[in-house]
Amino acid sequence: MGSEILDWMVWTRQTALFFAVIIGMVTLMMVWELISPTTTRRGFLPMATTRGDRFFIALLTAAFVHMGWLTFSDITLWGAFGVSAVLAVVIGRWA
Repeated sequence: MGSEILDWMVWTRQTALFFAVIIGMVTLMMVWELISPTTTRRGFLPMATTRGDRFFIALLTAAFVHMGWLTFSDITLWGAFGVSAVLAVVIGRWA
């Protein structure tokens, strides 16, 4: 019975790795928060943010960069990954 429930979705190694990395990053953020509680700060974003806020904003930014890349380009997604990684560092450091 269990396998019929998940038959609607095709799980590839890449999909499983993607979700495993996201879960791992959220887990590491939780451990980091327990070890060193965050404080809010203001950067170039028009609001005060915490580490978790900046992480979430970076994930959303990466999703939109990848969707735009797929929409407007036929180039490999490694370019979108690079752009997303740079933006995530900028958001995490200065936002």
